[in-house]
Amino acid sequence: MGAEHQITAGFMPLFDSAVLVAAGELGFAAREGIDLTLHRETSWANIRDRIAIGHFDLAHMLGPMPLACNLGLTPLASETIVPFSLGLGGNCVTISSAVWAGMAAHGAAPDLDPARAGAALGAFIRERADAGRDPLRFAVVHPHSGHNYELRYWLAACGVDPSREIEIVIVPPPFMADALAAGRIDGYCVGEPWNSAAVAAGTGHIVTVKARIWRNSPEKVIGVRKAWAEQVPEALAALLRALHHSARWCQDPANRDELAAVMAQRGFLGLPPAVQMPILTGHLRLGGGAELDIDDFFVPFDKAANFPWKSHSLWFYTQMVRWGHVAHTPDNLAIARDCYRPDLYRSALKPLGVALPGANAKVEGALKAATAVGATGAGLMLGPDGFFDGQIFDPDEIDAYIERQKSAIGEIRSF
Repeated sequence: MGAEHQITAGFMPLFDSAVLVAAGELGFAAREGIDLTLHRETSWANIRDRIAIGHFDLAHMLGPMPLACNLGLTPLASETIVPFSLGLGGNCVTISSAVWAGMAAHGAAPDLDPARAGAALGAFIRERADAGRDPLRFAVVHPHSGHNYELRYWLAACGVDPSREIEIVIVPPPFMADALAAGRIDGYCVGEPWNSAAVAAGTGHIVTVKARIWRNSPEKVIGVRKAWAEQVPEALAALLRALHHSARWCQDPANRDELAAVMAQRGFLGLPPAVQMPILTGHLRLGGGAELDIDDFFVPFDKAANFPWKSHSLWFYTQMVRWGHVAHTPDNLAIARDCYRPDLYRSALKPLGVALPGANAKVEGALKAATAVGATGAGLMLGPDGFFDGQIFDPDEIDAYIERQKSAIGEIRSF
């Protein structure tokens, strides 16, 4: 008997596509009656456009990208929804050996501390400016990416104006390490394994990680064409169940070697399993012989990692407003609030009797330690989820949060 549902999905060669890849490669989709066809893409812009024109039913996507689609920020507008998150964390900020030397002269240490690294980078940036040198050039993967917003958030909190004191350019993830080695960029923010690849090549140093900038924070999601989701809701529900089982499998340390072998295939990452182990174990080589273990570096399943929290969507929206990508209006806020769909996640997974958060949103940055929370089904632990600068994001107080960030930019610019 053939598969009940035919689903076509796009993905980028990043390790945080693993839950989607494993769903197809290891039979989780087939067991839910899905024939899942995966297409590797070369840029996030291609993912965005191929969703819009109907080549893909859904895709591995940057967390803010569906918002950008729905807010009219993309050349080809397509209403896109998020019923599933592919994990928490997984990104790093990597810089060239020359920049690391400059930061080290201003007190940087190989400890991934965002405040210490940011202060040292800021001092090096001002030293270069005083000497009349060009601004440092940092790459991110897409304008509407968690990478762009976390890089900017980190720098701004450390007194660096990312709109004026550095240059930010767009480079596809697989090209990051090569662009750094070629001297085309001075640093970048990207998901694994493209940070560890630069360290392994001896050309890059990891200076901080998303898991330290904002603990257990959102990253990639499953972006779904809304029209397709409404046309075949049973197919989407079956896929969400397959992804749930895949994510649970990916989280299990006993499966690390098998997962790394799958992702190492040429059609996925095409990199040796050893380069993938940092994201699986949280043990990072930082460059220059330094190594460090990072708690919750990448979380594919635990701590409600797959739940599409509306507060995650709304935080991304506040950053779009902060950096001038979109105006803060009641209509835009409503679009952002409706983009992530915990209702679809719950309805698909409820028959499994698994832990489901009782709320659709939460205060971000409030949990200092792992905390048990109210849920249907089995028990659920969340957090810690703190921002490194101690800020709190309450999705019920968005106007006040946006105003505070405006004043923070003003403080930086008068620095």
